[in-house]
Amino acid sequence: MSSSTESLTKVISPARTLRGSLVLPGDKSISHRYALLAGLAEGTSKFSNFSTGADPHSSLKCMASLGATVSVHKNEVEVTGMAGEFLVPRQPLDCGNSGSTMRMLAGLVASQPGDFTFVGDESLTVRPMERIRKPLEQMGAKVTLTEGHAPMTVHGAKLKALSFEAPIASAQVKTAVLFAGLRAEGTTSVVESVRTRDHSEHALRAFGAELKRDGDRLYIAGGQKLKAIEATVPGDLSSATFFLCAALLFEDSNLVLDAVGLNPTRATLLDVISGMGGLVKVLDVQEQHGEMVGTIQVNRQKALRGFDITGALTASLIDEIPALAAIAPYTENGMKIRDAKELRVKESDRIALVVKNLRAMGAEVVEHEDGMDIPGGQKLSGGVIDSGLDHRIAMAFSIAALRAEGETTIHGAEAAAVSFPEFFDYLDELAIR
Repeated sequence: MSSSTESLTKVISPARTLRGSLVLPGDKSISHRYALLAGLAEGTSKFSNFSTGADPHSSLKCMASLGATVSVHKNEVEVTGMAGEFLVPRQPLDCGNSGSTMRMLAGLVASQPGDFTFVGDESLTVRPMERIRKPLEQMGAKVTLTEGHAPMTVHGAKLKALSFEAPIASAQVKTAVLFAGLRAEGTTSVVESVRTRDHSEHALRAFGAELKRDGDRLYIAGGQKLKAIEATVPGDLSSATFFLCAALLFEDSNLVLDAVGLNPTRATLLDVISGMGGLVKVLDVQEQHGEMVGTIQVNRQKALRGFDITGALTASLIDEIPALAAIAPYTENGMKIRDAKELRVKESDRIALVVKNLRAMGAEVVEHEDGMDIPGGQKLSGGVIDSGLDHRIAMAFSIAALRAEGETTIHGAEAAAVSFPEFFDYLDELAIR
């Protein structure tokens, strides 16, 4: 692999196989939640293997703007929190590219006196924020949006508990409501028709909050205070997705991932990898602050099979779909993806970009409003890839390029740093050419 003279471009050469072991950077979703709750808690929290991605560091910067003391040394982070009372920042809270920061932090500040304005980069200012405005206003805050998007101002107020039924499967919306419920009067409840990742529940309990679950309904009582913790962030399974998909491309591959998060609400990916022909061995599992962490080894059987992704499976895999779609042409029977309209309002329109880039590599693909059909048994050629400055698109097509005929050029490759700055270095280490 080599860089062109433009820093925005990576050229990916085909590989013969993929072998090696990795310790992945800390999980981005968990790092976000630890950063936000540490900023609110009493005392000094210490985190090792904190995510190196830009997005969780946006959460840290916002905590500093709200008065927390934040110290970062590589992937070691300390946060001295505000014991429940944020300062009103003089400048807008800059969330960068991070929708997670904006939506979840809105829930934390909704109960604080004062006005809190949120801004972000160009991509973030077109992502939907109405979904958090409704429940926060029902609890008593006022949320001012700009045509449904950021810039957004949350006017804090004394909140009342809410019985909330999530209209969409979104861990970020659920988290915003739970975070607001921490300081609301009464007990807030959240119902999910489709179960989303439960990192927020584990993180809240780790910091000392009490939550109860009864079937599909979560309960959190108001007036709870948080205490600082020390924790090691598990390796990011979403980041692992790209290397797991790469391992599926070669019959003699061998990939070992150490200390990776195996949260059951995220580990659906491993079932899909197995269903596509991957041999997945879990070598050991431990529990850390409610999160399951283990070492996995992945090889491939002879056949690489496709997999239909629809319904609840789509919600479970929403972040992993671009990588799975990028290798779908290489499968025997292809892939059908439905119920994935949420992909159109991520950092980019991921459905449109996946379709565009597969076609740029010579693949046949049929686009639908909520997904796509990708026939199997195809050969891809090296092409010019438009990442749309979306980290998951840049990384997904770097993986597809490993089996293509000829070199593939990834434009906007620097977007990978949003979640995984080490991605291209690790890819170089594992790809055998």
